[in-house]
Amino acid sequence: MRTIGILSFDDPKIDGSRKILHVDMDAFFASVEQRDNPAYRGKPVIIARHPKENSGKGVVSTASYEARKYGVHSAMSAAEAYRLCPQGIFVSGNYALYREVSEQVREIFKRYTDIIEPLSIDEAFLDVTDNKKGIPYAMDVAKEIQETIYKELNLTCSIGVSYNKFIAKLASDYQKPFGMTVITPKRAIPFLEQLPIEDFYGVGTRSAEKMHELDIYTGADLKKLSQDECIQYFGKAGLALYERVRGVDDRPVKVTRIRKSIGKERTFYPFLYHDNEVEETLRKLANSVSEALGKKDMHGKVVTLKFRNVDFETVTRQTSLVDAISNSQDIYFYALDLWQTYGDVSQGIRLLGITVSDLSQLAFENIRLNLYEHQAKEAETLAYKSNTLLSENEEINENKNIKEDSTIQPAPDQAPSEHEDGDA
Repeated sequence: MRTIGILSFDDPKIDGSRKILHVDMDAFFASVEQRDNPAYRGKPVIIARHPKENSGKGVVSTASYEARKYGVHSAMSAAEAYRLCPQGIFVSGNYALYREVSEQVREIFKRYTDIIEPLSIDEAFLDVTDNKKGIPYAMDVAKEIQETIYKELNLTCSIGVSYNKFIAKLASDYQKPFGMTVITPKRAIPFLEQLPIEDFYGVGTRSAEKMHELDIYTGADLKKLSQDECIQYFGKAGLALYERVRGVDDRPVKVTRIRKSIGKERTFYPFLYHDNEVEETLRKLANSVSEALGKKDMHGKVVTLKFRNVDFETVTRQTSLVDAISNSQDIYFYALDLWQTYGDVSQGIRLLGITVSDLSQLAFENIRLNLYEHQAKEAETLAYKSNTLLSENEEINENKNIKEDSTIQPAPDQAPSEHEDGDA
């Protein structure tokens, strides 16, 4: 049995509070491949189609820790991953297997609690306050789960233990792989204050850059802002930020998560016969899907491309991601990768569609700096008034035959391609 690294910021008893775990499987897809293929163990494994076999196309789903040492990470192009790590073992991925193993992990969770909130195929929140085995301390529950997963499935996970979901999620990322971090109410504030702001769950790269403009680099910097200032700078995310940096998060672990998807489709006549037409349409669809996600404050981990040729043959392909996305550029990037891999415009295209599914609520990635937004709008207005290139009567018309369908519906249970996602 391997030694589990445990970091406790205090006495690991979380008395008088909820006991929440966040379990995150370590480099899940790559770890399953290494487990089942002895030749892969200890070597850099990259879950992506090999660029030499795929005309340089493809995107990395995840990479083993050995590959990460070379700078390989999820969402990177396979070509770039190969440049950084030419000795890497590229594996297309067996998503049906990953989903099966994910279900095995969940069955282990159920031995301890039925209050399980899956975030994706490889991570979940567990409320073990009143666990089935009557174990008094959350850390002991976490240790048993971690040891059982390793013993029965030969896989490692990292676990965050705390009194709410936000801090438990941060804790699971603090010591990876095969680590455990316990943060009690007494130690929550010191832990949050020393944390770089980009490590806050939900604060992505773009949001962190905006915060840096306000000289916010750590939790301590954020904590200096009043509630009114947080709302002024960050809009509707401001109140949540104000509470989270003070260790407050009353959200329950939700047993039932309704799987939804948000998608856009367009039909064409005349049909599309050129790649540049397809690419431009995919960009517009990605923008529309991103806008729809933004209205719902959601992001997703599965991107699906649908296309139909002139003979009404419909093809649906999807890819599963490690990190949820909502940005139009990200959505376009993955949809275009699917098209370049599976599409054929020579047959004529009558329908294109993009769907993002396996949705979850955005945390702070949609932060708006209202002050800067106001200044940007003023500049935009001035630029518009000074622009004399377009006459008042000039219009930009889109093809009137294009039809758009916006859907928010349960994700299909069927598996339309080799790229498929499931729950943890």
